[in-house]
Amino acid sequence: MTQSYKIKKQPEAIPDTLRTLLEGVETATIGHFEYLGFVGAEIAPVFPAKAIGTAVTVAAPGRDGAVIYTAIDLLRPGDVLVISRVDRDDVACVGGGVVAAARARGAVAIIVDGPCTDIEEIRTSRFPVWCRGVSSKTTSRRHQIGGAINVPIACGGAAVLPGHAVLADTEGVFVADPSDMRRIADVALERQQRSLKLRPYLEAGHSIFELDRIV
Repeated sequence: MTQSYKIKKQPEAIPDTLRTLLEGVETATIGHFEYLGFVGAEIAPVFPAKAIGTAVTVAAPGRDGAVIYTAIDLLRPGDVLVISRVDRDDVACVGGGVVAAARARGAVAIIVDGPCTDIEEIRTSRFPVWCRGVSSKTTSRRHQIGGAINVPIACGGAAVLPGHAVLADTEGVFVADPSDMRRIADVALERQQRSLKLRPYLEAGHSIFELDRIV
């Protein structure tokens, strides 16, 4: 490899206790009371999935595929590779090979604010990937333009820092500092429990405004 990439040190992994807490949290519940940290509705899962992990970030320009594989070599079990397509183009930097390599390193998901390729291979692999559509234009390790790893990035509509806690499910992707994520998770779980209590009343035809005084 001839290109020198800007690489910051690996972030601290999120605590296992936070991972466990987030297992029961839905991003759509967080959407009721948080307004920042969502990558956006246009970035969707290739197949229904849920993933929780530590953000390892990549700023990936143009057709440079080497920066992606450089980042993959740094991944640890439990990491989520979060990629910003800095040129906002229609070039796919995630496909079957990238997925296979990330899985082998122990990553739990890939999130990219650009398209993917090898979509059927990704579905068959059952490795969770969130992306913005599909493209037959792809990156290559021969194109070494530049890029950066473990730096602050913009992924869709969210600012993502290395070490952010990532919660991704079928409804969307949410990121936050681990300490903030713990507080957010507690609020979300409480809201979900309240929603479960309200549901039978709604199914019986009661007004939700009436129920706000009861439950």
